[in-house]
Amino acid sequence: MKTAITELFGIQHPIIQGGMHYVGFAELVAAVSNAGGLGIITGLTQKTPELLAKEIARCRDMTDKPFGVNLTFLPSFTAPPYPEYITAIREGGVKAVETAGRSPEQYMPALKAAGIKVIHKCTSVRHSLKAEKIGCDAVSVDGFECGGHPGEDDIPNMILLPRAADELKIPFVASGGMADARSLVAALSMGAAGMNMGTRFIATKEAPVHDNVKLALIKATELDTVLVMRALRNTERVLRNKGVDKLLEIERDKGAALKIEDIHPQVAGVYPRVMIDGQMDAGAWSCGMVIGLIHDIPTVKELIDRIMREAEQIVRGRLTGLLDGTLDTKPTRGVA
Repeated sequence: MKTAITELFGIQHPIIQGGMHYVGFAELVAAVSNAGGLGIITGLTQKTPELLAKEIARCRDMTDKPFGVNLTFLPSFTAPPYPEYITAIREGGVKAVETAGRSPEQYMPALKAAGIKVIHKCTSVRHSLKAEKIGCDAVSVDGFECGGHPGEDDIPNMILLPRAADELKIPFVASGGMADARSLVAALSMGAAGMNMGTRFIATKEAPVHDNVKLALIKATELDTVLVMRALRNTERVLRNKGVDKLLEIERDKGAALKIEDIHPQVAGVYPRVMIDGQMDAGAWSCGMVIGLIHDIPTVKELIDRIMREAEQIVRGRLTGLLDGTLDTKPTRGVA
């Protein structure tokens, strides 16, 4: 399948693995790229630019296909050394960067000078237009369904994606709620040039996380995520657990007076405890509503091959059949 995204990044399938804290390591990234998608190393999981350089080199040993690096720009008084991270990316020969968080505008000259294609994660049309204006090559449009930070507008992808298609000149991918062939075909029909999957890729054999995490995703339903930190205007969609229940209790007690310090034990240092140690009640970690569509733990290649095969079946079979009247109109089932 050829789209503006496959052409932009030199990949076979219009599927991107989004950056995920303590998940986007070389093992998963290389598996996604080898399967024809675009794998993304999570830059700030690597505590120093030197460690990122080593992770890029490790990924190079596992794949000769294109892969990228995620850089999340944090609102912090002691910001990470982003210029040094960009140097590690450039010297590693990486030609794709997924930016997230705050605007990457001040770092765009360095990224573009290195010939790097930039795709910025946005939760609104206005932010997508700003990304286009500052020179981003593409955007990842994140609907309200997404794990992590969905913004404060609460617009789901059935509305957000067509709005993005109406306004943008650069290509975009759909993010949030993406899990299977139905997701991909729906995203393409609404104007996207591909899809970004995060949570779905955690439930794969190559994902370097504790088995408890993968099993939790299989057992959960679309009703098992909650929004936290709304009072701080830093809303995050997370998987509900005992640590999150405690966080929600504190939020109810504090109300509008909530400060980040009040919930520090439930949000700080959680990812290694969950992803590495399998402590599923440790606290808040990003998880999308898409868990309701996750029912197995395939290899990355099995997952991507299945998505592309079933997407073709939907387009050539169900959709064409609906037009020519040769196909039963029963819903298409999918295994995500």
